Amino acid sequence: MQVWFSADRRYGTPLTPEESIDRWIDDFIAHLKVERRLAANTVTAYSHDLTTFARFMNERGIVSFVNVATSHVTTFMASMRTKGLRERSVARGLAALRAFFNFLIEEEAITTNPISLVDAPRASALLPKFITVEEVNKLLAAPDRGKNRGLRNAAMLELLYATGLRVSELVNLHLEDLHLEDGYTRVTGKGDKERLVPMGNSARETLKLYISGARALLLGKTVSSHVFMSRNGKPMTRQGFWKIIKRYALKAGISTAITPHTLRHSFATHMLANGADLRAVQAMLGHSDISTTQIYTHLETDHLKKIIRDFHPRGKD
Repeated sequence: MQVWFSADRRYGTPLTPEESIDRWIDDFIAHLKVERRLAANTVTAYSHDLTTFARFMNERGIVSFVNVATSHVTTFMASMRTKGLRERSVARGLAALRAFFNFLIEEEAITTNPISLVDAPRASALLPKFITVEEVNKLLAAPDRGKNRGLRNAAMLELLYATGLRVSELVNLHLEDLHLEDGYTRVTGKGDKERLVPMGNSARETLKLYISGARALLLGKTVSSHVFMSRNGKPMTRQGFWKIIKRYALKAGISTAITPHTLRHSFATHMLANGADLRAVQAMLGHSDISTTQIYTHLETDHLKKIIRDFHPRGKD
């Protein structure tokens, strides 16, 4: 799509209400990137959902948003369910549409919002999956720390479990972000928000070993400030680390299907289970809303209930 901008932002070609849905979506996406500076993953998700909606409307002969009615939105949501999408995906699609049409209201391109009468679907609360402390220990012991890549992988796993970072935050760390002597790292999270996250001695010592030797050998003649490098001297990618953690989970004999996010969930769950303050865990995870962090308390409660059912003499009564 070609990027267009509306008149009051004084960029490019002014748009009129009769312009195509595609052009206004491009304008909205540019607004999210430039003015609201939303995280790249959020922008990508909104762009995908809105492009799908535009295609849905075009197939029905509707090319301008001024002709979009509430019935079109509800029909679109129904089509998403027909395709087998979960309620969470449907809810995200509606959120994208709601933000888009609110934007059109703000731009005074429309006066009536077709989304206003549409209720958001109730997404079932999916509890995050985590692994036990014993399984984490097996996973952290799986890399061969005598090899360059093994030491790098051990450092990544140790740091991820020690801090609860998102995998995107992990692979985007730079050397200047690490303050190993003081025991913390600076992290740039969603929406470019920075936070300081402490780490334990195990992660610190493994990182020191990796940075003092293996990293330079992996880097070769390449110049980079990224902490974690692949074997070709380029920064580690999310996909690359995903494959690494899958391989080590298999080696450690962990039957649960895990992803890098599993270690983030395990970090939060284990911290709260051992008495950590909820607000402190929220700050370390980079959650803007405490309710997002509270799901881990529900998870721990469910886990304790299972233990009672399995091991208490009258737990199955």
